[in-house]
Amino acid sequence: MIVIVEPFQFNWDSGNSSKNKGSHGVEDWECEEVFFDPKKVILKDKLHSNQEERFILLGQTRQNRLLYLVFTIRSEKIRIISARDITKRKEIEIYEKAA
Repeated sequence: MIVIVEPFQFNWDSGNSSKNKGSHGVEDWECEEVFFDPKKVILKDKLHSNQEERFILLGQTRQNRLLYLVFTIRSEKIRIISARDITKRKEIEIYEKAA
């Protein structure tokens, strides 16, 4: 498990800004918000860490939306790779167990 120390910054550029809104209906601010969920779960993404270390975050927004994020850390900034609603029962169970 990884521990991210606050305060932290996000890396939003033309390559990743608003792409999750179009693909999965997830706003950039929602992606950022789940990092502040005290019950969030962060795991290493072992399947997709070939070229760079990637992580999975399961967390909840203030509006109680459960999200599944994949992110990496570049130059001490968090870069969101993808974000979607948590839909798989196993993902929900992992989050609920930690909460």
